[in-house]
Amino acid sequence: MQYLRSLLFTTFLFSFTLLCGFVIACTVVLPYRYRYATASRYANVVLWVLKVTCGLSHRIEGWDDVPPGNYVTLWKHSSAWETISMMALLPPAAWVLKRELMWIPLLGWGLAALRPIAINRSGGQTAINQVVEQGRERLSRGLWVVVFPEGTRMAPGQTRRYGSGGPLLAMQTHTQIIPVAHNAGDFWPRRGLLKKPGVIRLVFGPPIDPVPGDARATGEKVQAWIEASVARLRA
Repeated sequence: MQYLRSLLFTTFLFSFTLLCGFVIACTVVLPYRYRYATASRYANVVLWVLKVTCGLSHRIEGWDDVPPGNYVTLWKHSSAWETISMMALLPPAAWVLKRELMWIPLLGWGLAALRPIAINRSGGQTAINQVVEQGRERLSRGLWVVVFPEGTRMAPGQTRRYGSGGPLLAMQTHTQIIPVAHNAGDFWPRRGLLKKPGVIRLVFGPPIDPVPGDARATGEKVQAWIEASVARLRA
């Protein structure tokens, strides 16, 4: 039965995402806050349908302790869930994503209206420079900048060294980093159809100051907090 529920949700997700991609693209003439509000409504609907069909909800921890302002935020990446939920949970934000997503009809049009930082993941230093340059501009407009520092979804319990783009952006703009940990990968795996019922816990950590002149040390500091928090959530 859970597989059937998961199939129903997945069918809804793909069709609704394409539809909303077109709708969001049509809002490109509106100020950014209205475009982002449309994306947030999309995400909230998806999360509600996920709860109704698959019995999978979420609980947010630590958000009330985040001071006002805009930040560079680094998120654990183990599922498609966080790529949707961040639009529902965060203030207006721009996120770093792989440029191939922009080539998908309808979906890519909607993403373009939201002005993400679309990088070539094999671009090396060029991609890092793009994150810094475009991220600086997004921060100057009061947006948050969302980075998945592992670069791709990792299976629960796994990680790899975090990329330096987000930490370097924070260091060069003197912006604090908000680390985010969650256990979504245990309920919505990166591969496979099944969405398991339960409650995803997502935790916003305390602001982390960049290590002056050392993006790698900053990344290691953030990674230590996120991975320890994920291990605690999974336990």
